[in-house]
Order: sequence, then structure tokens, then C-alpha cells
Amino acid sequence: MESGDLRVFQAVAEEGSITKAARRLGYVQSNVTARIRQLESDLQTVLFHRHRRGMTLTSGGKALLAYANQIIGLLDVAAKAVSSLNEPRGPLAIGSTQTCAAVRLPGILARYHRQYPEVELSLTTGNTAAMIDQILRYEVDGAFLSGPYDGEELTGIPMFEEEIALVSETGVRTLEEAAAKPILVFADGCSYRAVLEEWLKRNTWKKPQIMEFGTLETIVGGVAAGLGITLLPLAVAARGVAEGRLRTHEFPRENRRIVTHFVMRKDVFVSRPLRLFLDLLEQSRELAPAP
Repeated sequence: MESGDLRVFQAVAEEGSITKAARRLGYVQSNVTARIRQLESDLQTVLFHRHRRGMTLTSGGKALLAYANQIIGLLDVAAKAVSSLNEPRGPLAIGSTQTCAAVRLPGILARYHRQYPEVELSLTTGNTAAMIDQILRYEVDGAFLSGPYDGEELTGIPMFEEEIALVSETGVRTLEEAAAKPILVFADGCSYRAVLEEWLKRNTWKKPQIMEFGTLETIVGGVAAGLGITLLPLAVAARGVAEGRLRTHEFPRENRRIVTHFVMRKDVFVSRPLRLFLDLLEQSRELAPAP
């Protein structure tokens, strides 16, 4: 069993299709099919259920995927270790929630790129749950996550403290009126959504209508059009408020602030590019004093 075979297996498992995996890897389909069959032959077990809609993992395949993710992650870490012994170069993969990426990261990432142009810097966005999954699978070196996070394998550096507010279109005058509207949120796994749903559960008599969207821009646009309300940091809503498209409603004191952490695996290899990024973050921390 070679690392190349594990990468092919991982791609097929994630894509659920030989065709999609081949396209992602830049291989011909017959090569991918042959390598999966050879891997099954070597292990003497069936790794995938084949069906009309694609391929899904068997129980043996699920067990192998967990090890494959760890092995591939460690190989990538080893490559980073070797490539960054002298000059800061090589890949640095950062993850973030969309709200943090929209306001906090452009300046930080631009500053880092100016100082270390040889580093292959990349940014992936998603909700908190998706980002934690990518951290655990070594797909990103670390991610900016808002609110609390779970995981014995994780560690975090508190970075920013945001003041959050309920956001509506300008015609909504009171917090009570806003609370009666549908809520516009990301898919389950978003910290802001969890805070908003918990507050509504405690303070309203009915279950809110939930509308899920994939991008921050769509949520903000829907709120401005009067489709519903959402929960955002004041810094994210500021432009819409200044343009007269949005209104913010002050949240109760106990729910008004949320801390963003830069979260990593505890066993992450701190390459030189990552060390320099952490040094930059230390200079960029913005935490308000405790009330």
C-alpha cells in the first residue's frame, strides 16, 4: 500500500465517484479504477458499495479512511517541515468562518503576503463545524472560529472580541418586532446561528422559521430586502447600516460579545510559515478587557 494509493482512495471516498475523483486528481478514470481494485485486492476487503448514484464506503472503507486521513496529513506535515527549514516558503492553509474572513482577515493576510511572498498562502471558508473537520484532517494548518469550540485534540489562541447585534431591514423598529421575523442563517454548525436560536428559544413563544443560505452576501442581501433577520458582528453590518439598508438592534448584555479564536490541532507541526503567521497574529490581537 503506497501513499499515492491512499490519496486516490481518499479522493474517491470524498467525491463519491470515480469520475469526479479522476477529474480532481488529474488522472484518467481507468487509472483510478485500477488503483482502487488493487487496493481492495491487497487488503482483501471491499472498500466501496457500487451503485447507480456513485460509490459509498463500506465499514472497512470507513475504517481505512480514518487512517488514510492521518497518514496523508502527516506526510504533508513532513513536506512542510523540510521545505521551511531555511527561507519561509511552501504551503500555509488557513481556514475561517465567512464573517471573520469578511472583516478581519484581508488586512492580516495582505500583510503576511507582503512580508513572505514565497509562502503559498490559501484561505478556505466555511461554518465552524466544517472548519473543525478540516483542522482535524490536517487540511488546514489552523482556522479562525467564532464562539466556543469542542475537541480534545484542538487548541486555540483568542484573537478578536466582536460585539454582535440582531440585524434587520430598516423598517423594523424594535428587538421584539425583529424576533418575530424568519431568521436567515448558514447551515447547522455556525456559532452565530447557535447563539441566535438559543436566544429566540428563551425569549419568544414560537419556533422561528429558518432559511439557510450559503454565503454571507446572500444573507445580508436577504435581510436588507426584508426577508428576515440575522445575527452578525457590528463590524460586518456597519456598511449596510451606513448605506441605510440595514438596522442593528442591541443584543442583551450577556449575549452581546463573542470571541474569535485561531484554532489548531495540538499536534500540528509548526512550520516556519506557520510560526511567522502566529507571530503576526500576536501583533494583531484585539481583545477587550473583561467588563
